[in-house]
Amino acid sequence: MFQRLTDYIRARVEADDESLAFVLSHFKPVKARRGELLLNFGDVCRYCYFTNKGAIQIFYLDKNGDEATRDFVFEGTWVTELSSFIHQKPAKESFKALEPLELLAISRDNFFKLVEAVPQFAHIYQKNLELSYTRSVERIGSFVSMDAEQRVRWLYENQPHLLTRLSNKAIASYLGISPETLSRMKARL
Repeated sequence: MFQRLTDYIRARVEADDESLAFVLSHFKPVKARRGELLLNFGDVCRYCYFTNKGAIQIFYLDKNGDEATRDFVFEGTWVTELSSFIHQKPAKESFKALEPLELLAISRDNFFKLVEAVPQFAHIYQKNLELSYTRSVERIGSFVSMDAEQRVRWLYENQPHLLTRLSNKAIASYLGISPETLSRMKARL
């Protein structure tokens, strides 16, 4: 259960066996069924998750109460609602299992304990923050300036794995279009 996280850490920082064992001891395995919410809008985010297996949808509800997907998380990546996790305020988005999940969860207290005590963990945290910010800015910037067809083309060029792994409904929510529009555009492209 810890091999993917071990590989993830070792690929990014030098970590001796003792430090690595100390870090891993702060995580607990968690499983979730398809469709299960890991975090619901308005709840306080108490965990940061490392994804071993499965797919997670990060979404908020738009003014009509429909899911609007901010991102997807797959194996070998982290997920938390950072503002809620840091400040212990109600979450502005939800996390849902799109596939059966195997996760490693770390509590807020243990997470920040590791950031303080283990420089390598602090380095990984910093790099993840930078990557998350960069991805968000790129996605927002490109999607604001693109029409629906350009967004679908962008998906084909930049994240084609989503098309084979996720439902049209989830992908359409991510692209900000209807599932019917996505189907029509996929048929044309």
